[in-house]
Amino acid sequence: MADFNPIKPIRTPEIDRTKQPQPSKVTPRKGASFKDVLEAKLDHEIKFSGHALDRIQRRDIVIDDGKLGKLKEAVSKADSKGARSSLVLMDDLALIVSIQNRTVITAIDGSNIKENVFTNIDSAIIV
Repeated sequence: MADFNPIKPIRTPEIDRTKQPQPSKVTPRKGASFKDVLEAKLDHEIKFSGHALDRIQRRDIVIDDGKLGKLKEAVSKADSKGARSSLVLMDDLALIVSIQNRTVITAIDGSNIKENVFTNIDSAIIV
């Protein structure tokens, strides 16, 4: 009976060792790092969740450029303090904001703010 060898030798292609790898043609640029540029682009963007947009529309809440600017500043301050989810009180408006995602989760107008309980927040900002 012949010996059975389940392992067969594998032939690998010959490698041409005379060719040297070409140096990369990408040269690093001086100035701001990618991280700095990315953070600068994303730093001031505020998003609104579908729920927040629905609340804003149904309650006829107006968020003009002035309020949006104040909101951006408030979110930046909360972020610098390590907050994760904040209640932002601005004039007659309350916003729950995910600081890490820079996203408004919900919006509550002046007539609906009273007697509400805000949960799952770790900070409050009065603008």
